[in-house]
Amino acid sequence: MSETVREPGETVAGEEGPEAASPEPGTGILRVFGRQMKRFRLRAGLERSEVGARTGYSPSTIASYEQGRRIPPPRFIDVADELLDAGGVLQEMKEEVARAQYPAFFRDAARLEAEAVELHVYDTHVVNGLLQTEEYARAVFTMRRPLLDDATIEQRVTARMLRQEIFSRWPAPLMSFVIEEAVLRRPVGGSGVQRGQLEQILLIGQKRNVEIQVMPLHREDHAGLAGPFTLIETKAGERIAYAEVQKSSQLYTERTSVRELEAQYGIIRAQALTPRESMTFIEGLLGES
Repeated sequence: MSETVREPGETVAGEEGPEAASPEPGTGILRVFGRQMKRFRLRAGLERSEVGARTGYSPSTIASYEQGRRIPPPRFIDVADELLDAGGVLQEMKEEVARAQYPAFFRDAARLEAEAVELHVYDTHVVNGLLQTEEYARAVFTMRRPLLDDATIEQRVTARMLRQEIFSRWPAPLMSFVIEEAVLRRPVGGSGVQRGQLEQILLIGQKRNVEIQVMPLHREDHAGLAGPFTLIETKAGERIAYAEVQKSSQLYTERTSVRELEAQYGIIRAQALTPRESMTFIEGLLGES
């Protein structure tokens, strides 16, 4: 069978298929992975339906993986590598493929976040993705405008939950979060989702390597009015700042810019409630809900 043969369920440029899940289809690494997977499948003499039956996915989903239109999960890549006798070629691309599940503007930050030895976060609009429950994350993506399709929402939720593996890493990174009181009071997804989110924050706040603080609404002095940001320190000792607004983002590596944000974060933490006071405050919010 030729590599140029169009198989059942396959689309060409300009067509919209039912599996076109990603708002950024055809990301380079996904196309490369898909071509390699198809090559190994054809070498093994298997149809898409056979691969799907043995891996638990539909033939149309296998087609989407091969065409670079959907992002295969890590478990599928492991199973497919063994099934197709790929000799580890598919598994070697697993990390880059996983990175493609994030919006383009966040991919570099996601890589740095996963490797951080220190991470310090200030949030003003929603609970940070590292602290979000699955239900809260799904509500956030469902409310996104322009609307995201259902498959993309599920992809983004899965990616967000995978980021939280940072909490089980060892050595554990030192992490701190400052959250605006208004964020905690906003019932994203409804009161039930809000309650679950507050409980999650309390749970994560008990970890020895994590400190969570609340910036109360009644503070007259506030050093964080310019918006949210994240401070990252890497294993190599690099200090980087990340800021995001709408679909735009920026990584700051120049020392003067990063130092200014580090100083600002220190003042924000001093103005916020202490970690112990913050946990008590969040418990109070739970009592109100």
